[in-house]
Amino acid sequence: MSQFWSPLVHRLSPYVPGEQPRVEGLIKLNTNELPFGPSPAVAGAIEAAAREGLQLYPDPQSGALCEALAAYHGMPRDHVFVGNGSDEVLAHAFAGLLKHDGQLLFPDITYSFYPTYCRLFGIAYETVPLDGAMQVNIEDYRRATGAIVGAVILPNPNAPTGVGLGLDAVERLLAMHAHAPVVIDEAYVDFGAQSALPLIARYPNLLIVRTLSKSRGLAGLRVGYALGQPHLIEALVRVKDSFNSYPLDRLAQAGALASLGDEDYFQQGCAAIIENRAQLVTGLERLGFAVLPSQANFVFARHSARGGAELAQALRAKKILVRHFNAPRIDPFLRITVGNGDQVSVLLQALEDILSC
Repeated sequence: MSQFWSPLVHRLSPYVPGEQPRVEGLIKLNTNELPFGPSPAVAGAIEAAAREGLQLYPDPQSGALCEALAAYHGMPRDHVFVGNGSDEVLAHAFAGLLKHDGQLLFPDITYSFYPTYCRLFGIAYETVPLDGAMQVNIEDYRRATGAIVGAVILPNPNAPTGVGLGLDAVERLLAMHAHAPVVIDEAYVDFGAQSALPLIARYPNLLIVRTLSKSRGLAGLRVGYALGQPHLIEALVRVKDSFNSYPLDRLAQAGALASLGDEDYFQQGCAAIIENRAQLVTGLERLGFAVLPSQANFVFARHSARGGAELAQALRAKKILVRHFNAPRIDPFLRITVGNGDQVSVLLQALEDILSC
């Protein structure tokens, strides 16, 4: 019955998210969720919010949460935008900031929602190949005089590689394209990468997008936000209020506020992931994997003798899910979420058993 579809729908190739199967005893290392769950304060805040006010619409601007995020990052309230997960924030940025004359630039190996958004919003784009070490080279984003670059978006650290950029590299990119908006997607920055936050005051073209799904264990609440100078934030607000003026419900706002208030739990969780990541990398290398240098809560690894699809399937048979991308250049790799200590140990033992056959 696709004759009822609009022409746009016929042209879309939707993003495919990681699996969320309901399998007892499954070790789920495929979607970069935090294995520890959120701060214990979150559940209490959500329960309290659920007891009062659910008959009323939530604050459409998430004012208290925006104030808390502004205070947390040491910037004015008008530098903050909140949305229903960073994917929605990114969608508003694509619609409101990244559609210009000229090409939108982003890496050829990166978050696969970017080309999906380009198709949805009719944005012309050019992918810039990662270098031979599977890293972003900022000089590859330089264009000849007269060439029009509409905008740039980069994840830092990149996904699915996990490789991060230094602050100096991000600043070179901002200066290189001073007349174009530059979005830095910092979904995984809390696990060891350098944030571009110190550059916001000096670069009016910089928007940073973040999420509470990863490092704060709130993937189930869907809370994302953006940081930038007020003229960029206004563009996002205008798009939001033309699409859905109430994007973040009362429970999500309450849970996010509680999470921001428990800094010790947040820091302990990030430190544990960094420690477990080191254990995972050491174990994978011992088993014959080459592992890219990760500053995220996952690693990107390829085995010297066995294919990525084969290994992913063998792990699945042992009730361990990892992510495999059937795509050029990265088909041999597995993206493996850093789990808790027990999960890392079980994964490494399973791989040792598989590779010994």
